[in-house]
Order: sequence, then C-alpha cells, then structure tokens
Amino acid sequence: MNFKNIQIGKMIEIKVKEREIEISRISNFLHCKEEAISKMYKAKSLDTELLLKWSKLLEYDFFRIYCQHLILYAPPSSEVKNIKTKLPRFRKNIYTREIINYIIEQINSGAMSKTDVIELYRIPKTTLYKWLDKYK
Repeated sequence: MNFKNIQIGKMIEIKVKEREIEISRISNFLHCKEEAISKMYKAKSLDTELLLKWSKLLEYDFFRIYCQHLILYAPPSSEVKNIKTKLPRFRKNIYTREIINYIIEQINSGAMSKTDVIELYRIPKTTLYKWLDKYK
C-alpha cells in the first residue's frame, strides 16, 4: 500500500473486484452511468460525498487511507493547545496495523533505520521499540 501517492480510483476498483459487485448495482447506488464509474476508477481523487457513498457501498473506510497519509507525511501540528475551536480535537495519532507493518518492513529491509523512522514519522522511540518487539 502506497500511502504517499494515493490513487483512490484504483483502490475502489480493487475493492469492487474483491467484493464482486455488479456494475449495474454500483450504477443504481451512485445514480450514474457505467462510463462515469470507469472515469472514477481512473481518478486520483474524488469528491468527499462520492467517496462516502463508495465507502458505504463497499463497506470499506476509504477515508482512513488519507488519515494514514496524514499520520506518515503531514508536519506536526503547531496548534496551541488552549485555543478554542468548534471543530473536534484528536488527542493522538492512531496507527493501524498496516502502518505498523509498513514501518517495520522499512526497518527490516534496511530501507530506513530506526532513527530515520523516529525522525521522519515522529513516532516516539518507546512506541517503535514496542512495535518491533511485539510484531517480530
């Protein structure tokens, strides 16, 4: 899984094939023609409303792919803790099993050192060592 360069249309197409969903069902659910669905499969990004529909149809959270991208590649927040906002606050990063596997694979293959991972992805040293011990 490449979390850096997300091709959401391709991922949707893969999930459709895995679930063996008929194109007619997709067309009815999304209220569009087969040509539009083919275009979506080739799209690098989709409107959030449309992506939400795909997530419901395929019973898969496609938004989580973007969350993983943010965890791995977004700069740390410089947000001041006491500023009031009406938007929800998220306490910490949640690392999925896929992310943990990816990071461990990078270390085991020699592509990155432990220090590189800690600096690049801002993962606490103790967390990384716990992963390495737990998921050998």
